[in-house]
Parts: sequence; structure tokens; C-alpha cells
Amino acid sequence: MTVIGFHNSHEQVHPRDLLAAVQHAEEVGFTAAMCSDHLTPWNPRQGQSGFAWSWLGAAMATTSLPFGAVNAPGQRYHPVIVAQAIATLGAMFPGRFWVALGSGEAMNEHVTGDVWPRKELRDARLRECVDVIRALLAGEEVSHDGLVRVDRARVYTLPDPQPALIAPAVSVETARRGADWADGLVTINQPHDKLREMVAAYRDAGGRGKLVLQVHVSWDPDEDRALALAHDQWRSNVFPPPLCWDLDSPEAFEQASAHVTPQAVTDAVRVSSDLDRHAAWISEYVDLGFEEIYLHHVGKEQTAFLDAFGEHVLPQLGVTAPAPARAIDPAGADGPWRPKQEPLQSSMA
Repeated sequence: MTVIGFHNSHEQVHPRDLLAAVQHAEEVGFTAAMCSDHLTPWNPRQGQSGFAWSWLGAAMATTSLPFGAVNAPGQRYHPVIVAQAIATLGAMFPGRFWVALGSGEAMNEHVTGDVWPRKELRDARLRECVDVIRALLAGEEVSHDGLVRVDRARVYTLPDPQPALIAPAVSVETARRGADWADGLVTINQPHDKLREMVAAYRDAGGRGKLVLQVHVSWDPDEDRALALAHDQWRSNVFPPPLCWDLDSPEAFEQASAHVTPQAVTDAVRVSSDLDRHAAWISEYVDLGFEEIYLHHVGKEQTAFLDAFGEHVLPQLGVTAPAPARAIDPAGADGPWRPKQEPLQSSMA
């Protein structure tokens, strides 16, 4: 039994159409959803940039699905604003929201006019943001001077339980680094040996919580169309770090991917017209220990994919609903980490 969710790509699909798609995903049997949080698409052909937080309110109000989002606090988003957004969704939809907090990409973050920091500084900034967000979600008043600055911030509308804060990672090092603060780990489809190494690094470093995987797929009844679709939409997304962190515009990604062949895209996207093969691929990820798997069909049109997977793939996988999305007690006790009954008036060092 596993959770099979639908990933909503704001870079590719108009938010109105994406809302209809996630509603349809629930109708055909998907049991969870997650979404990206981009200011820009990965390439000009994708062409969208809906604001994730506005859309999440609409999506959660019009479905019963639990949702996750991927966010990068620290530059485009101040961590206090992120904490308030998390708290509001958590308060409105208890146990139905989690967020993955990452160090970001230049393409989304450079718009503030601030310098794009080196990776080690981005990681340190993220860790400060996580501490700020945790404290605010616990009802504390927070002041902080570091790579981010906070002056006497407090969030008054608190969630109960606190939403889970997940570590996103595409490398073993990042997975290991997230273990000391995260309520789980999320990554993308990669070779099985790499995924095993990432999970081991996270767990060996003390990482707890759920294991989440986003899987990029391309399906069409015609094999050639499935491959062409993947190449058209997702060839800009085949580059490993640090290139994918540091390119700063859709046009830069387009230029970088000019010589990427269709076959090369299959390293990043599971491409097939065979629905049984897609089901087998997903089962392999389940066997690796991933408890929640979110399918991202890399095309702009989602309905045919949702109908086909709902009818032919999900029934093969023993799909179930996820447990409530909640933070882990930092003291290690069983049960959720709930906010204090009376907000603290102290500040965070």
C-alpha cells in the first residue's frame, strides 16, 4: 500500500487549468497532491508562472486531498512570510499540508537584486530560515540577526497540528544535511543506487519521517509522441547541480539544452506508451522504501494522462491515503508536535 499523488507544475499549466486537473486527479483515484513554487518556467515553451500559495488555497478548498509544496525561503521569500503562509493553510486544513524547504535556484531568486550566494551560504541561510519558521509556528516571538534578519516577528493564527517541514534533496550531501531538522525527505527519480544512497545518508544521519519521491513521466498512446513530448517540455531539466542551481533565466536553460537529444531526456523522465511499464517503474520505487510517490506528467495537457493512469495504473498499486501531515516532536516523543498553548514572548538567538 502506498500513496500515489499528482504533481502540479505551475511552470507549465495555467492555474485555472491546473485547478481543474487536480480536482480530476482526485476523481480518478489519486490520493494526494503537491505543487511547485516558481516565479519563472524552466524554458520559454513551458510558459506559465502561477503563484503557488494563492492556488493552494483554492485547490485545498475544492478537494479533500492533502497537499505539499516546494518553497525556497531566504531571498525571494522572507521566512516570516513563509511561516505565516504555512500556518494559515495548516490552520484552515489541519493535517493536510506539508512543505519542502530548499535553498532555491537562481532563476527564481535573482529578481530581488541581491547577490546569488555560494551554495554553502545558501545552505546556511536555509538552516536559519528553518529555525525561524519552526519557532514562529510554535507561537514564539522571533528576533534573529544572521544571513536573514527578523525583528520581533510573531504569527498569531497558528496551525494545530504543525505541518511537516520536509527536506528536498537531489544529492547525497543535501540529504544528509537535512537530517537534523526535517520531518521527512523528498527527492526526484534518479538511478536506484543513487536513491538508496540518499535514503541511507538521511537515515544514518538521524533523519526521521516519511520518504517522498517525485517521478517525472511522459505518457501517450503513441511511443514516439510520448518521447517528443518529454523532449519538448523537459529537456531543460536534465542538468545536475550546480548548473541547474545557477542558470538564471528560462532563456539560459533553453540555450543550455539546445543539444540535448530526445534519448538523453529519458534519463530524467520515465517515457513509455505502456501503462503496465509505468506501473512496474512505480512499484520499483515503492520497493526502495518511498511511502509517497507524486507523478508529474511533463506535458501541458493532463486529462488523458489522469484518465489513463486512474484506470490502468493506480489499481495495480494498492493506493491508499496518506497519514496526516504533521511535524515530528523535536524531543523524540510519539505523536505530533503541537504549538504551545500560550505563545512565548522570548526571542530566538
